[in-house]
Amino acid sequence: MTLTILLDLDDTLLNTNLEAFIPAYFQALARDLAPHIAPELMFKALLSGTGLMNESRDFSRTLEEVFADDFYPQLNVSRGELDDAIENFYDNIFPTLSGLTTQNPKAKPFVDWAFSQGYRIAIATDPLLPRKATYHRLRWAGFDPQQFELITSYEHFHFSKSHPAYYAEVLGRLGWPEGPVIMVGNDMQRDIIPAKKLGLATFHIDEGAASTSGPEADFHGDLQDLRAEIESNNLTRFNPSFKSLDSILAILSSTPAVMRGLSKKIDVSLWSQHLNSEEWAFTELICHLRDTEREIHQAQINLLKKENEPFIPRPDTGIWANQRNYLRENGLTALHEYVQARLETLDLIGSFDVSEWSRMARHAIFGPTAFLEVIGFMADHDRLHVQQAWRILQPEGK
Repeated sequence: MTLTILLDLDDTLLNTNLEAFIPAYFQALARDLAPHIAPELMFKALLSGTGLMNESRDFSRTLEEVFADDFYPQLNVSRGELDDAIENFYDNIFPTLSGLTTQNPKAKPFVDWAFSQGYRIAIATDPLLPRKATYHRLRWAGFDPQQFELITSYEHFHFSKSHPAYYAEVLGRLGWPEGPVIMVGNDMQRDIIPAKKLGLATFHIDEGAASTSGPEADFHGDLQDLRAEIESNNLTRFNPSFKSLDSILAILSSTPAVMRGLSKKIDVSLWSQHLNSEEWAFTELICHLRDTEREIHQAQINLLKKENEPFIPRPDTGIWANQRNYLRENGLTALHEYVQARLETLDLIGSFDVSEWSRMARHAIFGPTAFLEVIGFMADHDRLHVQQAWRILQPEGK
């Protein structure tokens, strides 16, 4: 089992004075689009859309969709009207902001070393900007974006870094790797605390004026100190734990977002083909998740709500794919139905008060248990099938 490292970008890999950079970025965008939109209207719409992205917990919409649904109506234009101008901005104007940043001389040596060890690295930057902007910033930091397995941006992610579900979505998009994971970043409120709520080990980059104060992370220092911690040959210190209520709810919220993201990696015409000879087709997996959500998870929650120490049955759902002929279903429709079913499940869970999480039950497979553990089994089921979905989408032999 290899180490998975989630790396923040700004003031971790790239020295960025965000207090100067963000206003300059907004001003440059407003100035460049002034022939189309009045700058004062642009500023208002930008701030509003960004605020909604920060707050969004909607796993049925990417952050780009959240932003667009607010931004363009405020400007009284259709999205398509500005596409060419916005593309030109990110291609030609945004790169001129590089002078507001400087490279961290410790970043490339650390990343090169980590890759040489066979570690997996994801760029876990706040996905509030388009992919092009994030790629530019990585290049400013001295990196080729193509060398990273995953880079978060608003086109494909559903939560900002203020939510533990963001970190669950990142790990889901990596196939929920088994083994040690560490989140590395400089911002306590967005890099450290939400990642710890998910159950991850954290390393706080605490050098420089950009670092924020707050509760202590598991480890701290600069990237050289991080390497020393990793080289201590005790990677079990970075093993995650997904047993807390915050962690379980984050996983349950992230899974529909992950499945939406993974679904875009293959053409819809291939959903009902067995891309991997040892796995279900993608449509079969989505139908399984949908029906388990409706017929198993929601029924279990209702039993917990209504009965004292209820018996929690767990039927064999593995036979449903053939029995119900999932391959004849429309996979996109099934995915939409699964997303809606998970929304209903989370509404049911939200109806419980704190005292009910410790109520006891008897599980058909796991024996005596408590409500929190039953919901945790649902999160475990999610992780198992996200791993399966990720394997389905890998070429044979990889």
